[in-house]
Amino acid sequence: MAFVVAIDGPSGTGKGTITKLIAKEMGLLNIDTGAMYRSLALKCLKLGINTLEEKERIIETAKNINIEIQHNEENQEIFLDGENVTKDIRTKEISAFSSLVSSIPEVRETMVNMQRKMAQNKDIIMEGRDITTVVFPNADVKIYLDASLEERAKRRYKENKEKGIQGTFEETLKAMEKRDYDDTHREVAPLRIAEGAVVIDTTKLTIEEVNKKVKEIINEKYENNSK
Repeated sequence: MAFVVAIDGPSGTGKGTITKLIAKEMGLLNIDTGAMYRSLALKCLKLGINTLEEKERIIETAKNINIEIQHNEENQEIFLDGENVTKDIRTKEISAFSSLVSSIPEVRETMVNMQRKMAQNKDIIMEGRDITTVVFPNADVKIYLDASLEERAKRRYKENKEKGIQGTFEETLKAMEKRDYDDTHREVAPLRIAEGAVVIDTTKLTIEEVNKKVKEIINEKYENNSK
């Protein structure tokens, strides 16, 4: 039977990094839901769709999009309609628009169905903002990663600098604050702590420390399931 690890939390808490590490170390399939919404945002922008006023076109684009997540020993690559867009979807513009398109109920329904299909009969780990509450509310392991806004903005600013993405810390902080508001106040599947989820505050923790805590939680649950 499939074993499901679901991780939620706001931007900059280390969800993506931790999920990749756990997937590699524990042999779980990592399905990057955030990359899926970013891919849709990229497709929309390429089609000249850049506002929610074109809601119907966004919904139709979501229904006809082809997203593939391919894994190798080192990393994960995202393909949109056969094209590798792994780097293209990591811009501030894509991040901002993906938050908007993900607020559309019909889009979320389409994406959730796609995510569940990808995960069928597999041992997986999945991170996002509604994985523990909507996509897999009955997940074997539910974890919510959190951290202070300032710390998360520091991490994202450093990450952007390393990737050559221009912008000030103040701009990063403001953008993250807006993303937090949008994610927690949308009508459909808002970001929240699911019932039964283990909350880990990563503000003062290293990636190694968070990784250790998450693996302990997974191992304990896996052992209990095996009894």
